[in-house]
Amino acid sequence: MRARLILPALIAVAWLALGGFAGPYTGKLSQVAVNDNTAFLPASAEATEVAERLRSFGDQRSLPAIVVAERESGMTDADRAWLAGIDYPGQASPVLPSRQDDQAAQVVVAVDAADPAAEVVLLRERLADPPAGLTALVTGPAAQVADLKAAFGGIDGILLLVAGAVVAVILVLVYRSPLLPLVVLLSGVFALGTASLAVYLLADRQVIDLNGQSQGILSILVFGAATDYALLLVSRYREQLRDTGDRFEAMRLAWRGTVEPITASAGTVVLGVLCLLFSDLNSNKGLGPVAAIGIGAALLASLTFLPAVLVLLGRAAFWPRRPALGSPHPEASGGWGRVARLIAARPRATWVVTALVLLVGVAFVPQLKASGTAASDVFLGEVDSVAGQRLLSRHFPGGSGSPAVVLARAPQADAVARAAAVPGTSTVERRGEADGLARIDVVLADAADSEAAVATVERLRTAVRAVPDADALVGGPTATQLDTQRTSERDRAVIIPIVLVVIFLVLALLLRSLLAPLLLIATVVLSFGATMGVSALVFNGIFDFPGADPVVPLFGFVFLVALGIDYNIFLMTRVREETRELGAREGVLRGLTVTGGVITSAGVVLAATFSALAVLPILFLAQIAFIVAFGVLLDTFVVRSLLVPALAVDIGRRIWWPSRLSRRGE
Repeated sequence: MRARLILPALIAVAWLALGGFAGPYTGKLSQVAVNDNTAFLPASAEATEVAERLRSFGDQRSLPAIVVAERESGMTDADRAWLAGIDYPGQASPVLPSRQDDQAAQVVVAVDAADPAAEVVLLRERLADPPAGLTALVTGPAAQVADLKAAFGGIDGILLLVAGAVVAVILVLVYRSPLLPLVVLLSGVFALGTASLAVYLLADRQVIDLNGQSQGILSILVFGAATDYALLLVSRYREQLRDTGDRFEAMRLAWRGTVEPITASAGTVVLGVLCLLFSDLNSNKGLGPVAAIGIGAALLASLTFLPAVLVLLGRAAFWPRRPALGSPHPEASGGWGRVARLIAARPRATWVVTALVLLVGVAFVPQLKASGTAASDVFLGEVDSVAGQRLLSRHFPGGSGSPAVVLARAPQADAVARAAAVPGTSTVERRGEADGLARIDVVLADAADSEAAVATVERLRTAVRAVPDADALVGGPTATQLDTQRTSERDRAVIIPIVLVVIFLVLALLLRSLLAPLLLIATVVLSFGATMGVSALVFNGIFDFPGADPVVPLFGFVFLVALGIDYNIFLMTRVREETRELGAREGVLRGLTVTGGVITSAGVVLAATFSALAVLPILFLAQIAFIVAFGVLLDTFVVRSLLVPALAVDIGRRIWWPSRLSRRGE
């Protein structure tokens, strides 16, 4: 007995050592995360090309921070002198008074784009003590980056604390054991530390791009996946302990029975998120390998550390409800046995009604507003950059300090400047020449991050491109936002079909069937459509969100399809196993009965962990949190529990076509 304990003990000690070394890197990820939207654009984007060519004008990679000051009774000489006397961290413009009234003034500061957040923090400190009655705020692209970085500051602490607490509570309710939840949580912690170490090293060497969004999703994905895999293994281990007296043999059987679905599940998610490498946005490309590393770490911990510790603990892991040898299996007499009998009685009616209900949700998809939002709408709470933009827009053209930049051949500069005066612009000004190109700054009438400004830039590009032989290009903050949105729309159209093909191939290899994968993918896509329709109703009618970024449906699809297929993999691999022994009909019902509890628990855990993303005051993450949480629950309680088993019972052995299992009598 003691000799058999040596290997699991060594594995546990090795993980403890790795966890102690890698754990601190979870808190260091923010040091290598970049949240500058310009850096996320592909090299082929027009705004990126303009930014590169501006270097010949002496523009050394800067972002504008706009200091705007307001006194409702009118600016005084002392106010203007105070603004002029600030030690600005970067090249600053003169104090520019408001032309439409004398109540405000602004100063445009070009801060270093390498670390705009640090310079904005310094600038705000120097503006912290204005003359009495004067309001002074910092806004503009650099300030938005700083506020975004501050919002993501909660990832290392609050997000992990909330996610860990939620998982712990659910595990205690599921297992009714004080010890087992600690083991499962420890497995997730070690997986996250391992993933964080790998991501940190790769991001630090600029092999992959990491931003705050990817960082938050990494934490949630690792915790959720590790817990899901643990639930499946622990459930099978407990099942085997009722039939096997030897804990080592019980773990061998449990590990052998779950390694295929867990590995297939992890592989499906990994391949699904790696499809993001086909994105033209660097931020999306970065999320692919980051998420894949996280899933890989969760898989490794779940198949090595967790079984080692469970073997060391034996039945004591389940105290005080230890599974005794020969004790009855509770599945058939529980709720899932009743669900199986309901499906057996009326399989066709079950799947038809379920599909119709999901189609009702799909009908609301057109109401989803996912064409883009203003950069200031990213924040769910009040931040200085948003308040400052409102103040700026009251007294100046909304795009002040963040102009659209037009580059054109110098001989055609005057014609381009005349063409640039499209509706939605305020002023057009030539700013010099370099390398045969003329620079023309176009101040927009609306806030530079608004959808109205984006529409103006589209008109501006159309107008200046029409000037013969000018080869005009339009860049600047608003153009960057526009190019990001257009690239996101392109990514959505390209990546979604690739994900579907990849997942079909994985399922076909796993299930040795062509029909079953097609049906499973169809059910998950139907579930995704229903989720997006319900999300549209919730976002518009309950939360009153201003819209969504085009990347939100893409991320929702990648995670929901990959994770939704997970639960179908857990179900159908067990159904296939039982079908060999019991036949098609009874195999489906037995598979549903024995996996119902564990898969439902896994879905609840994953939904709860993704919901934790909502604690960060970022619109994108709040929307992803709802979409994934609701979608996972829909997959768990409706698709996997009713739709898929009912279809499988109704179709019978033919669902396994063309494998031998589909042939009658085998």
